[in-house]
Amino acid sequence: MENKPLEIDAGGLNFQWDLENGTFLFEKDDAVLFWISSAMKTFFDAIEEVSGDDAANLVIQAAGFRQGIVVGEYFQSMSLRIEAIVSALTNTYASAGWGRIVVDEISETDKTAVIRMKNSWEYKINKAQEKTRAGSFLPSHFAGLLSGLFGENIGYNILQSQIEGDDFCKFEYFPSTVTVDQNIHQLARRRETEEIEKLEKLVEERTKNLTDLISDISSPIIPVLEEIVVVPLLGQYDDLRSDELIEKTLHRLPHYQAKYLVLDLTALHQSLNNYAIDLIVKLAAAARLIGTETILVGMSAEISMQITEVKVKLSQYHCFQTLQHGIYYALSQQGRRIL
Repeated sequence: MENKPLEIDAGGLNFQWDLENGTFLFEKDDAVLFWISSAMKTFFDAIEEVSGDDAANLVIQAAGFRQGIVVGEYFQSMSLRIEAIVSALTNTYASAGWGRIVVDEISETDKTAVIRMKNSWEYKINKAQEKTRAGSFLPSHFAGLLSGLFGENIGYNILQSQIEGDDFCKFEYFPSTVTVDQNIHQLARRRETEEIEKLEKLVEERTKNLTDLISDISSPIIPVLEEIVVVPLLGQYDDLRSDELIEKTLHRLPHYQAKYLVLDLTALHQSLNNYAIDLIVKLAAAARLIGTETILVGMSAEISMQITEVKVKLSQYHCFQTLQHGIYYALSQQGRRIL
């Protein structure tokens, strides 16, 4: 059976099918058909699933607008008066299955318009998706169409929506300085900002975890014998580390019922600074207030000189070269000794 090309006119518009070559022409240009509530719904669902709601809405909006510009420029190239274009719009979109369109108002001077639409394919897709808010493709499409006709960027407001319970959709159009490209740029910047904020939060959490870990391991409180605890001072100290160590030590001393606090300065030979010296003075003074005596061990001539240079009197402390000697001293003060 021979498949001859088929041609009909509907509403003044030409449709052609060539089954032999698998082509469908609408107004002598290649076209394609999709089922709305199945194939097209799946297409829109996939965009939203992959891109996310915000990005998908912008993609659909941008696609509608840019497609509309192509249609608007097509009509403009025909050199028709605006009234003739408006008259052609209704049949053009209705015959292509886009829905029933009525242009209620249009002003070429003010570059404004009001368009009504009923039973559009976008409404049918949104209904199949069980959405409750109007889509953005068609209102953006007509904004693009009018932008192409008027030669100026046109924006829109949705006044009524069929998916939201109105009898039809109603859009108003007007000149606008906000373009689709700007919307895309804003979304990109917003997403970039959100990603930066996520990274900053992650870095902040990791930094806190590392700070807590360093705090726990850098200056441990070691109960070596009954009523005697040792705190080795390690690394560089600043206000934050000093305050944390003082707070932690004073909190733990009563727990160990410590009468002697042995500060081991051995690891400070290369890193002793004014913060560390101030820490020693403050820690010893605070320990004294709760009845704990401070003993300094790991002392060297170099450390002694640095401490005395800042007017700290070492005579107020019991100082020893080694940790062993410091512990022996504390035991002797208690009348005890290691057997």
